[in-house]
Amino acid sequence: MENCIFGRKESTMTDSQKIDAFIAKQTKWKEKLEKLREILLQTDLKEELKWGKPTYTLNGKLVVGMADFKNHMALWFHQGVFLKDKHNKLINAKEAKALRQWRFEENDKIEQKIVLEYVEEAIANCKAGKELKPVQKKGVSIPPLLDEAFKKDTTLKEHFQKLTPGKQREYAEYITEAKQEKTKLSRLEKCIPMIKNGVGLHDKYKNC
Repeated sequence: MENCIFGRKESTMTDSQKIDAFIAKQTKWKEKLEKLREILLQTDLKEELKWGKPTYTLNGKLVVGMADFKNHMALWFHQGVFLKDKHNKLINAKEAKALRQWRFEENDKIEQKIVLEYVEEAIANCKAGKELKPVQKKGVSIPPLLDEAFKKDTTLKEHFQKLTPGKQREYAEYITEAKQEKTKLSRLEKCIPMIKNGVGLHDKYKNC
């Protein structure tokens, strides 16, 4: 059954209409999201919905996005590593080296002039082709214990192969790094249900 938002089928809505609905459902962050959106729509960026969140692009390139969390909301600068950050607003993101996050807590004021300054600089950097591309990592080395588990349980292997290479690597390294065999076995037992649930080893720490 298709989701309906305020009586309108989601599949027939434009991205901007979906973002209208996303913001309308907010309680804690509604005012801040509306203010930031107003600032972003003053620029050359195209408003889109990606990963269920408002995202702003330039010629198909991700520039900045908005996201809501329990204790804060944030602007995500996808190539924020190149921003000068002269007002010391940005923090590093664990997810990728290029990402930078500007967090807003409940009582923080949206400083329109400064926000626009950061966004315009991000746009200028995008136009200049400044981009830190992800480093291609080597293939995943499967530890013997995990390989044995795959032979005993083929569904486990199928679920593992559906994970991203990064998540596969996290599991493999977590098991391999244990020095004692009993610790390796203990870690393997912990990982098996998580792999079957399709989640990464550190996912719970990334959603913050």
